[in-house]
Amino acid sequence: MNVIGYIRVSTAGQAKDGYSLSYQQEEIESYCQQQGWNLIHIFSDEGISGAKVDEDALEVNREGFQDMLSLLSTQPIAYVVVLNTNRLWRSDIVKVLVHREFKKFKVDVKSIEHPTYSIYKKDPSDFLINGLMELLDAYQRLEIAMKLGKGRNKKAMEGGYAGGRATFGYTAKKGSKVIEIDEKQAVVVQRVFELKDLYPCWSLSEIASQLNLENLTTQQGNSFTKVQVKRILDRKAFYSGMYCYANVQAIGKHQAII
Repeated sequence: MNVIGYIRVSTAGQAKDGYSLSYQQEEIESYCQQQGWNLIHIFSDEGISGAKVDEDALEVNREGFQDMLSLLSTQPIAYVVVLNTNRLWRSDIVKVLVHREFKKFKVDVKSIEHPTYSIYKKDPSDFLINGLMELLDAYQRLEIAMKLGKGRNKKAMEGGYAGGRATFGYTAKKGSKVIEIDEKQAVVVQRVFELKDLYPCWSLSEIASQLNLENLTTQQGNSFTKVQVKRILDRKAFYSGMYCYANVQAIGKHQAII
């Protein structure tokens, strides 16, 4: 059975508890030998609080701990062996974060001083821990979406490409700040508006049928339906050179098609 160890001590913690790094390491090595486990490595953090968290990234802000997560992502490990769980966390928020990371890699904690402890053991506190984990995940998704939204709104106000899939008629090159005309698709866009002007009484389905008779196809190479036709007509402002994103409308940096 492959396991890894983790040891940590803060200046105050070492003086108070007497759990020096060398003492923790010896205990872990002895315990793993008794159990017949293959101890691959022992990760350590010295002079780091067990409650330290990067609030922006919502992660445990310890170099040794992060190195340990990197190893967990590369190979299966059964246990992270510690002298006691206080070496991993000293606050509820850090406990939630550690549980979340370990469960990603299906690894459990083995505490020498509390041998029956398991992050998978069902007890009343699990309800709180799992609930907090879900809230943290939801918070991170909302925060990321908000930051992306702000950036895209700013770019849209400047008339630039705000990200995402390029509108039909254009192509977006990776890393480019503007979209470029796709000549083949642009012909289709121009034809849609031409037909709309020539035959204002035609339905969307009739325009789609005419496009199909002319062997014009969608981006995926399929026949047109009224849905695709409506989508093109609804973007008249964009095809005229305006940039629209959310509630923002500005003169676009992209070239007009119609």
